[in-house]
Amino acid sequence: MRKLRISAISFLNTAPLMWDFDRGRLPGGAGPAQVPVEPELARDFEVEYTIPASCADALRAGTADIGIIPVASYAEIPDLAIVPEVTIAAQGPVRSILLVSKVPLAEVRTLAADNSSRTSVALARVLFTRWFGRAPEFVPAEPQVESMLARCDAALVIGDPALQIDRSRYLSWDLAEEWQRLTGKPFVFAFWAVRLAALRQTRPDLDVATVFRDSRDHGLEARSLAVIAREWSSHVGLNEAAIIQYLTRNIYYSLDDKCIAGLELFFRYAVECGAIAGPPQPLRFMGTLRGALATL
Repeated sequence: MRKLRISAISFLNTAPLMWDFDRGRLPGGAGPAQVPVEPELARDFEVEYTIPASCADALRAGTADIGIIPVASYAEIPDLAIVPEVTIAAQGPVRSILLVSKVPLAEVRTLAADNSSRTSVALARVLFTRWFGRAPEFVPAEPQVESMLARCDAALVIGDPALQIDRSRYLSWDLAEEWQRLTGKPFVFAFWAVRLAALRQTRPDLDVATVFRDSRDHGLEARSLAVIAREWSSHVGLNEAAIIQYLTRNIYYSLDDKCIAGLELFFRYAVECGAIAGPPQPLRFMGTLRGALATL
């Protein structure tokens, strides 16, 4: 039996999900990339932090066993199961996935894209192809809005850098809000996925789904959110009240039936416009023991 290697993201919106794992860790990537896990979980897990796209790369390479992956990457990695119930989604404005532009949408010819999240890039491609009127050239760029807009007509900024943008200075669109307006469905950005081969090497009574659900639930308790807000305030440049509002009103953490319907619709549109390669594998959700699967 061996530990499960977790590849996690160092963004504010994942802090509640990681509550039970890394209470001793400073926010925003401070300290070593690989961090000590809380003692009661250390027997079964070790954690390493990276960016969203690299979580998927680690699962693909087999250097991680569980990762919170951009949903667009699910189609690219075989032998994965989704950890049920837990997600990073939005039922309206998300605030941390922004398209900012110097020109109206119909005039955007070049788009500087922060490629740290494949799902956000894929969502932008879907929105442009189906609804915004043109398919611009996507140009990889570091998430610095001024330099992005110096090079391109528009910029896609995600995560904590997006929360710091003064939207009054630009034309701007919240992509989760646009998706909900156009489809009537939530948008799912990421979920935990686990390599089935790794599950077979863990102790048979390890209830992985419950561990990750409990960590989320503990992280969303009022006293936990107060700690997260205090720790992250200076890092992301938001006051504590704004952080709590973001985590409780903008981010939705339950992978429920409405989110699954939105996810399936996104996969369909993304395949149609070439934003992801090929149809994704069926959504497979791990059971609570021994990696048993149930397919929706």
